[in-house]
Amino acid sequence: MTMTATRPAAVRDRQATRPRRHGRRWPLYTLLAVMSLLTLGPFAAMIVVALSPRGEPTVPAQWPGSLTLDNVVQVLRASGFAEWTLNSLIYSGVSVVIILLTASMAGYAFAKKRFPGRDTMLWTFLATMMVPFQATLIPLYVLVSDFDGADTFWGLIVPTLANSQAVFLMRQFILGLPDELFDAAKVDGASELRVYWTIVVPLTKPILATLGVFVFLWHWNDFLWPLVISQSDATRTLTVGLTVLKTEEMQWSLLMSSAAVSAVPCLVVFFLLQRYLVNSIAMTGLK
Repeated sequence: MTMTATRPAAVRDRQATRPRRHGRRWPLYTLLAVMSLLTLGPFAAMIVVALSPRGEPTVPAQWPGSLTLDNVVQVLRASGFAEWTLNSLIYSGVSVVIILLTASMAGYAFAKKRFPGRDTMLWTFLATMMVPFQATLIPLYVLVSDFDGADTFWGLIVPTLANSQAVFLMRQFILGLPDELFDAAKVDGASELRVYWTIVVPLTKPILATLGVFVFLWHWNDFLWPLVISQSDATRTLTVGLTVLKTEEMQWSLLMSSAAVSAVPCLVVFFLLQRYLVNSIAMTGLK
């Protein structure tokens, strides 16, 4: 009788403390709301300027009298814009596929395999993250140019494929997978390739999706290396192309329209893979 009588009382106590806990958190919620508005402010301003008629005052001076899609249509019809967008898609898409494949294989080897010099090789590879890209830019350009890679897609893509951050993230995730799965596969006679394809890849889908989004954004927004290695519209990416438009004294409304259109693929990739991003965060919390 005592236990049955105390259980409802404990439940009532927990329910009574919930409003007070939420009441104490309102400063945090307010701060998060303000930070969200500050983060979305520049993006919203870009959209408004992009939809403002050319030659008319717009934000931040005043709100435009009307909104139009003429700027977006003109940007889509501009010479070079479609080619720059296609080049950025090739640069980002090919890099994502190759980096996810190589990083997952390397992460599996560093996490679950034992071989001489494994830790030394790993930490030496990770030490490259401390070397700024600007320090190796000129030697890298000279090396690629000596192999006739300037103004080519392979010269644009190949130097960016050695991603130590991706390898480190994959290794840390695969370390959390139970060793019994790999031991059982070995007992069944599975080859290394079959273990990788049937165990590692399915179990690492959340981190692969998360890493894929990051790699896509890194390459889509990459500016310095495409600026150096691309010398014509044949390999010029969208970020470099927008800079060319700006040097031609393009109106701000058209420039903001170009930036807004260039952000669409990033948003599409994020919304398509957001389920895996949430799963990755949830699995990290469970670990």
